[in-house]
Amino acid sequence: MTTSRVVVLDYGSGNVRSAVRALERVGAAVELTADPASVLAADGLLVPGVGAFASVMEGLRNVGAPRLIDLRLAGGRPVLGICVGLQVMFTRGQEHGDPADGLDQWAGVVERLDAPVVPHMGWSTVEPPENSALFAGIERERFYFVHSYAARSAPDFVDVTWSQHGPTRFVAAAENGPLRATQFHPEKSGDAGAELLRNWLGTL
Repeated sequence: MTTSRVVVLDYGSGNVRSAVRALERVGAAVELTADPASVLAADGLLVPGVGAFASVMEGLRNVGAPRLIDLRLAGGRPVLGICVGLQVMFTRGQEHGDPADGLDQWAGVVERLDAPVVPHMGWSTVEPPENSALFAGIERERFYFVHSYAARSAPDFVDVTWSQHGPTRFVAAAENGPLRATQFHPEKSGDAGAELLRNWLGTL
């Protein structure tokens, strides 16, 4: 079996080392870089995201990531977003009164969670769709979330995994051809998160 080559996009996000280690543990050959040739050549690209929507977008633009992500997806090359790396795939973020444009891969707006306690921090169950590639064999597991904002809808062509915090139902993960993303942190989600990353590697 050939080892999958994965680039973790290095644009200044805060959780890159844990993502690199998690991927290495499940058998990937991982490179932390923003080099365009490496990003385009890798079997898979992981887009991490920690912090505010607008600052993540600024970091992505600084390394030319919007174009690189577009090129990968146009060629059917897999991309996985994590946390704010999921949020920026949507059209727009409304965070701290500072609206910002996202990558617009999926139409939708990322908004503050409407719940008594924010941020949503801790382990929650999810509701994946049937035949989900990411959640095969781990449909009933819990995953680790830490976020104050989320998308509450997605286009019909996107396979959405849902979760809930207080009264708010939100997008916990999304799968759309080569583009997949999770609101939770698989690299902080123990055995279930490792299995999800292993499932993703199996799609490369």
